[in-house]
Parts: sequence; C-alpha cells; structure tokens
Amino acid sequence: MKIPNAKYNYLAMYQKFQLSKPISGQEKFVEMPDGSQIYTVASGSGKTTILLAHGYGFSHLEWNVIVERLNQLNYRTIVFDQRGHGKSSIGRDGIGSASMASDYRNLIEYFGLEDCIIVGHSMGGFLTMKFLLDNPEMQHKQVKACVLMATFAGDVNKNNFQNRLQIPLIKSGILLNLIKWQAIGYQFGKSLLGDNPDPEIIRVILEIFPQQDHSKLVPILNAFAKESYYDQLGKISIPSAIVIGDKDATTPPFHTTDLVEKIPKSTRIDIKGKGHCLNVEAPEEIIKAIQLMDA
Repeated sequence: MKIPNAKYNYLAMYQKFQLSKPISGQEKFVEMPDGSQIYTVASGSGKTTILLAHGYGFSHLEWNVIVERLNQLNYRTIVFDQRGHGKSSIGRDGIGSASMASDYRNLIEYFGLEDCIIVGHSMGGFLTMKFLLDNPEMQHKQVKACVLMATFAGDVNKNNFQNRLQIPLIKSGILLNLIKWQAIGYQFGKSLLGDNPDPEIIRVILEIFPQQDHSKLVPILNAFAKESYYDQLGKISIPSAIVIGDKDATTPPFHTTDLVEKIPKSTRIDIKGKGHCLNVEAPEEIIKAIQLMDA
C-alpha cells in the first residue's frame, strides 16, 4: 500500500526539537493498582488519540519530534515513561512483561480511550503485543490499530550477536561504565543507527540511556530473550503497521518478517538505510504509518 509523500523535512525538524527537549502538555502521574506511579504527558486534540510507548532504556522524550508533528496534524497524543524508566516508579508487581503490559490497559482505562492507536518502539512494541494478547476484548473498541516499530515478539537473542553481547553488559553494569569513554560511547550509539549516523542523535542517546537505573530493569531484559509470543500473534486482529529499518542490528528485519507472517491484518513498511531509532532517524515514515492506520 502506498503512503503519501512527506511534506516536511523531519531531519531539519529534529535539529530544532532535540530528543532532550521537554514535551509540552498536561502532566499527570497515574497510579497503577500495585502503587506504581506512571508519568504521562497528554497534548493536542483531535478525534484520534495516539498512545506512544518508548523503547528500553529511554523515556517519553524519545517521541518529542513525532508528538510535535502529530499535534500539528490534529491528533491527541499521550506519552508516558514505562515503569522503572524516566519519572515512573516500579510498584509492588515489579518489572516484567506482565506488569508493564498491564500499565497499558490501566492507562487506556484511566484516560477513557476509545479507537486509539498504539505506537510501540522496540520494548514498547514487545509490550504492546503482550498487552493485546492479554486483553483481546480491548482490540477494536479501545484500540483500533497499532504501529509496531523496530520491534520483536520475544526471543531477541536469536541470530543476534549484538544482543548476546550487549544485554549481559547492560545487566552487569559494565556497559554503563564503558560508554563513558567517548570512543566506546560513540560506537554504542552508532550500533543503534543506520547509514550516516548523526552525531547529534548519538549525543542524545548517550544523554538519556545512562539516566535509567538499569540494575532494576534486568527482569525485562531477561523477558526479551526468554519469552516468545510469536505462536500467539494470530490473535491480534486489529490492523497493524510493522515498520523496520533495513540496517537495524538490534531487532533485525527477520523479526519483522515473522511478525508480518503471524499478525493477520499487518502491513510491512521497510525503511532503507535506517537502524533501530526510527523515532529520530525516520520520524516522517512513522507519521505516515500512523496516518495509514487511521485511514
């Protein structure tokens, strides 16, 4: 299916609205049943609400370029810090796929959303699929579509030397010390990007990633490798756009192939020359994918 051409230079837009720039809107801490406080920012207005779920080790700030544009296009947006990330606490149920996916349900109920679109990046996509599988009754009514970007449904170490190397280094705390060295930090940031990595994008990756307390996030890192939902994906019945950069080394395109084969109403969108951080490498393509799901 063809997607309309972008009308704006999003790379130039990125230079103006850096990843570290705050997102303007109504800030709220939403309390989960287990006591976790989930930080949210709602902005914009319009018939369709877009709920944006960020990736591992980052925060709601990764969406600021996309939110800026969605609000201009008359979409309402809600961004949040995943539990244990950014300003959100963990709560009694701890960190894990079940507890984190349940936050999606509770946020949708708290904001009274209907016919919303969820956009999930990497871990955010993994948890979006877990949420949809755990709450099939919310498909179509509360959630009408999703955009799964640079993501996977588990088994993240499969055929992936980078993840088998980096994840243990994150869990041990070694990576956080290594990336303080300029050369190693640059290579880590570069590993998340595609062709011609922008030094400014690498800078903000190295600004936000170390801000998280990764020692508390080990259970979700374990879940990425030990859990797999591929055999259940046929139960996701809403339209889904699966977006991948062909230079993504963190969630290589074979994950996208599996997702498209398993999710019945899925549309594959390949982005040439881009890597894992499509929110800042190719935000215009993510906008178009959202518009496609809202058509």
